[in-house]
Amino acid sequence: MASEELLWTRRPMLHRPVLIVAFEGWNDAGEAASTAATHLAAAWDAQPFASIDPENFFDFTTTRPHVTLVDGVSREIDWPTNEFCTATMSGSDRDAVVLVGAEPQLRWRTFTRLVLEVVETLRIEMVLSLGALLADVPHSRPTRITGTAVDDGLIERLGLVRSRYEGPTGIVGVIHDGLAHAGVASCSLWATVPHYLPSTTSPKAALALVERSMEILGVSVPTIDLQLGAVDYERQVNDVVDADEEMRGFVRTLEESYDDGDDEDDEDFDDPDDEFGLDAPDPRTAFMNAEGNLPTGDDLASELERFLREQ
Repeated sequence: MASEELLWTRRPMLHRPVLIVAFEGWNDAGEAASTAATHLAAAWDAQPFASIDPENFFDFTTTRPHVTLVDGVSREIDWPTNEFCTATMSGSDRDAVVLVGAEPQLRWRTFTRLVLEVVETLRIEMVLSLGALLADVPHSRPTRITGTAVDDGLIERLGLVRSRYEGPTGIVGVIHDGLAHAGVASCSLWATVPHYLPSTTSPKAALALVERSMEILGVSVPTIDLQLGAVDYERQVNDVVDADEEMRGFVRTLEESYDDGDDEDDEDFDDPDDEFGLDAPDPRTAFMNAEGNLPTGDDLASELERFLREQ
């Protein structure tokens, strides 16, 4: 029986579809994952066909809807959305379904069942999720992407690794668990975002996710806007880092740590935590400021984001 919380506007007929998923929130450092998925949807001119009613999945006192003026007169409320779109992938014999939305706060198992209902109805063959996490990595080096899966065939065919991560998870982890129980192949790509830029949109990480997604899917899409954005992002951060000796030392230490492990392949990592350096020593311990205190990530982030907002 179809759920009333899954709102269909049409039921597309698709050929060997792949579902690409990204959620804003916990899984979306620097908005890299949602930006990447939105870029792919726009490149394919994806058209909406279904959405999930937000009423029972969000605490609206935490994730508040927005009021906007239409034509400067009438008011319109924009609610948190999770919308499915579909498109033909140029250069592929597959169609794409893209789900971009906000991570729900409530009833994750029910939400997952709704996603699985779309997967089963459209006979989706594979699900690719995109995510991004904060890590001790410098903005001035290539973005590291880790691809994980549990299916041995996907791991071998797509050059992925088996995730051995244990710890807190988000809606992406719950959906992958549901897919595994349903027998649907799935894999996940994770980008690293500098932890000192937590709230700054990272076109650089988004570009890396799009490029790796193209490899996985065997397609090509234009990325010039992301490339230009990545160059501008790095230039602006360099400007503020170069103007502050303490920041230069901090970033230089991260660069040295990154370069020391630059020849490692994904297969050398047991789980995403190893790739993201979450268990590594804090590079800030390598230097002190003039007062003998360690600079804090909050201090660096505040200064960098203040500068970027002004730009």
